Amino acid sequence: MAKDDDSKNYKVIAENRRARFDYAIESDLEVGIMLTGSEVKSLRVGQSNIAESYASVEGGELWLINGYIAALSRAGVFGHEERRRRKLLVKSRELARLWQSTAREGMTLVPLVMYFNHRGIVKLKIAVAKGKKNHDKRETSAARDWNRQKARLLKQG
Repeated sequence: MAKDDDSKNYKVIAENRRARFDYAIESDLEVGIMLTGSEVKSLRVGQSNIAESYASVEGGELWLINGYIAALSRAGVFGHEERRRRKLLVKSRELARLWQSTAREGMTLVPLVMYFNHRGIVKLKIAVAKGKKNHDKRETSAARDWNRQKARLLKQG
């Protein structure tokens, strides 16, 4: 991923910053997404939101549900629905692993970031995650604060 960050075509479109706070991330996976032309043009302008969305395995396919991509005014009759279900592209072996983790182990598929890769193709990074309870969130916050304070003390002394 570090190699992609240096590329001139790499651009983050939308990020779900709340996901790392609300969920304990087990693993992540880069997937493709099927889009129409007006959706890609809207993403180039940067009008999207994945904060309230999730992924689901239904009927042997992986879907992004409730992802928002703003309608492009110039598209006219060839536009798109803003919150339609979008098919995610993943290999069958990964799909089976994702289905197993959601159906049997009670995990959730959460989108982390949507971006243009170094080739200019829209990709979505999804995570297999488990929801955190309030006490888990407090522990994470306390550990983060302690690490910051420890870094300050080591820097001073």
